[in-house]
Amino acid sequence: MARTGDVAMSVLGKMKERNVFRVGMAYIVAAWVLVQVMEIVLKEFTAPDWILKFVVVLCFAGFPLVVWLSWTFALTPEGLRLERYVDRSRYADSNYGEKLDYVIIALLAAVVGLVALERIMPRLEQHLAVTSPPTVVAPVPDPHSEPNPEPAEPVVILENSIAVLPFKNMSGEADNEYFSDGLSEELLNTLTKVDGLSVTSRTSSFAFKGDPRSIQQIARALRVANILEGSVRRVGDRLRVTAQLIDAESDVHLWSDSYDRDMTGIFQVQEEIANAIVSALTVELGVGLQAVNVASATSNLDAYDLYLRGRELFIDRENLPTSWELLQQATHLDPDFARAWETLAAVHSAATSWFPGDGIEHEALALAAARRALEIDPALSMPHAVIGMKHYFTGAGYNGAMRSLDTAIAYDPRNATALLWRGITVKELGYLQKALDDFEACLAVDPAYLNCRQWRAEALLGLGRVQEGIREFESTLEFNFHSASDAFVSYYVKTGQKKMAWLVASLALRKQFAPIRDWVAAIESPDADHSAGLARFEQWGAMHNMGICDMDMVAVAFGREDCYDDINNVRAMWQPDTAAFRHSATFSEWASENALPYWREHGFPPQCRELDEGGVACD
Repeated sequence: MARTGDVAMSVLGKMKERNVFRVGMAYIVAAWVLVQVMEIVLKEFTAPDWILKFVVVLCFAGFPLVVWLSWTFALTPEGLRLERYVDRSRYADSNYGEKLDYVIIALLAAVVGLVALERIMPRLEQHLAVTSPPTVVAPVPDPHSEPNPEPAEPVVILENSIAVLPFKNMSGEADNEYFSDGLSEELLNTLTKVDGLSVTSRTSSFAFKGDPRSIQQIARALRVANILEGSVRRVGDRLRVTAQLIDAESDVHLWSDSYDRDMTGIFQVQEEIANAIVSALTVELGVGLQAVNVASATSNLDAYDLYLRGRELFIDRENLPTSWELLQQATHLDPDFARAWETLAAVHSAATSWFPGDGIEHEALALAAARRALEIDPALSMPHAVIGMKHYFTGAGYNGAMRSLDTAIAYDPRNATALLWRGITVKELGYLQKALDDFEACLAVDPAYLNCRQWRAEALLGLGRVQEGIREFESTLEFNFHSASDAFVSYYVKTGQKKMAWLVASLALRKQFAPIRDWVAAIESPDADHSAGLARFEQWGAMHNMGICDMDMVAVAFGREDCYDDINNVRAMWQPDTAAFRHSATFSEWASENALPYWREHGFPPQCRELDEGGVACD
């Protein structure tokens, strides 16, 4: 028994002499540091989970090998030697053991640093996101400003809420960005079908594409409790999708998985990911969420690819002609592809204002595509909205327009574009408060929808809430978006901000070298002779296939009453600068023919009334 103890002590002594304990300790600490660093790096690149697991297995497998090597070999001043050939007495003064101690101390310091970083940084980020006051620049007092602005509302985060961030394109080709974005939006649209789950709109969540902020900061900005992120790698007809669901407050991964499929399984992947999220949230929140089914939109993968390309261009408003060409090709490849027809209808509907005078009958094409989409799937929302917006082309009138728009919103209450279009339509009819309600409903669905924000600003201007309207409008300028900018040129002229007026006027017209100084001069001196300036505008407009009546507020500034014969320009009639038009025979004739039937059935807007002798009058 004593001999066994002596042998054990001898072995331990030799292990100490050969620095086996030091080497083993250094290896364990180094392996731990390596795993922690790899976890951070792999998470940043959304790498599959098996890579980290493989690294951990290698670290475990390497430990016995390192112990064996430290027992078998010795590091001497002459190099690495087998232990049995080493005379330890020659190296009694060697500081090799001390060097190993320094290595271990350095590695332990790295461990302490990583632990501190892991524990402190999330709390610090959360603390900054919640408690750090924003930098506020005091504005110059405006004598016309409205007193006692309401304080900002506290941020309310819904527990059962989620935002889908744009999945990273890992395909190695920037041209495939449309596909990763398209898949992200498809997942988002699928999740909106889950009852009891609040899903942030595409416009809002995609605004954070490439944003360097943390998940917690993005979630707080979007007012959601959960974030879905991931990556897409597409090589030929093979597809790899990695997705992970994150609890934003704790930064804990609730679920993650990877999917390797052929492109033919794209819709199956969407359904699997959506239902995995539903399952994870059900467990986490204790809320019963219903599973969803994803129907195959088309069996033609080439058509689906063209659809994703065309839809992405339409959403970004980058190149509408290419967008409608791609969508037309998609419908040719699959004539029963309802969503392609639906998007084609929306593109041609928008093109009427983006490309006036281009010689293409966009109204007819929009209506034909919308009707074809409804033949295939009558429950689609957007085709009804398109038909509603083309009421002057179909002859359905405002009664028909409102029926179609109401139907669109009934089929999809989250259709922000339908809410926007209905707001625009009721604004045309003079119901400014109802229009404002629809624009605010649009923004409740999609707070980053710039078009809704600018139309809301214009409605506020018409209601006399000028400073509110200006604040809303100016909040959109940093995004260089100018859907309704022309309505605000007059404000900047009349408040002496001529440079701002020039800037907004030039951006509102969207094309270079417009004679904006003539526009501004007409606002400054409405009673002067501006025939030369008008001629310059007409000449410039002809170069861009636009007439003066296509430029709403320019026509107002130059006093062109005849422009209100064009139904496209009715949006300008309810602005403060257009009072003269509302008192004109041109306006009375338009209102009697177009608005009066609706007003008689649904009530007059507060500023209008029917005259005993016939006709209408509006303030």
